Amino acid sequence: MKRLSQALITAVALGSVLLATGCSDEGEPVSFDGPAVQAPTAGGGARTGGGAAAEAAAKTLMPTGPKASFTTQNTLDDGTRIGVTTLEGRKSGFTGKVWVWAPEQYFDEKYASSGFPVLIALPGGNGYPNNYWMGTDLRLQSSIAEWSKEGRSLPFIVVMPVLNPDAKNYYDGSDIPGQPKMGTWMTEDVPDFVKANFRTFTSRDGWAFMGSSSGAFVGLKSVLQRPDRFKAVIASGPDTVPDSPLWSGHEPERQANNPEKLAEALGARPDTRANAVYLAFQVGTKESAIARVKKFVRDYGKGPVKTRLQVIEDGEHNAKTYVQGMGDGSIEWISRHMQAPVPTS
Repeated sequence: MKRLSQALITAVALGSVLLATGCSDEGEPVSFDGPAVQAPTAGGGARTGGGAAAEAAAKTLMPTGPKASFTTQNTLDDGTRIGVTTLEGRKSGFTGKVWVWAPEQYFDEKYASSGFPVLIALPGGNGYPNNYWMGTDLRLQSSIAEWSKEGRSLPFIVVMPVLNPDAKNYYDGSDIPGQPKMGTWMTEDVPDFVKANFRTFTSRDGWAFMGSSSGAFVGLKSVLQRPDRFKAVIASGPDTVPDSPLWSGHEPERQANNPEKLAEALGARPDTRANAVYLAFQVGTKESAIARVKKFVRDYGKGPVKTRLQVIEDGEHNAKTYVQGMGDGSIEWISRHMQAPVPTS
């Protein structure tokens, strides 16, 4: 299914962009500084002591700066906020909005020395000028909050960048020659921005994607293309080959961004912890993507390419279906393979 021909259908089916929440503090400044803590020593230990604090510090990258200025987009029932800022991508040259949310645990003193895992959440449709995961109606953040307290998910920082530079085309989250460098934006500028503003982990064990439809393609492709930086993805109803019309005349570059080719190459490498990636696919029984997703799992789930398929009974090609699938097992599966925050007390 070509995403361009399905743009309107996808936008409607995935919930479009839902902005209105009745949030009285929308637009107010919001900070994600979290609890104060002394910086780790150069050797990886923490000035605050040894033991758990040293273990946390050894795995953690404290915010590097410069700090961004955030304003409130939405507020959850637990009081945590979804903030928004504009990011000028230094490496890609692209400027766009990024929404972020940190869970309650991020502000808990016992995690003050610890990094937190990051989930980069991508929408379907054009994903421009907004990312619909920043709305509270889909309950992505509130569900992660609940699942983390139940022990079924890590308490992820959720990062929601715009997906495309305009609403005219899909750019496949790639550096298509002559076009905005959306691959660099997604895999370098956005992570650099998160590291500048949040306590994160130094290794790829703390970095994952999730996405729907076109966003699932970008997350899947990014993990397979940069397994040194990202460890996992929840890919819901994805396309599995690049299909932007902007690839015309650039076939070698298109194939270099093809998840099937990337998975084939990675699957031929030694099955080691350093090479392993975790691809959690989701698809509803009522959507057309089910056949191609099953084929991808069958053909490319080999060696270090670890796959899991969540088939959602009566599920359709929409965000509500995919959040349900995450709760049914996908978020727990990737959480088991990622780095959890380290408490110090």
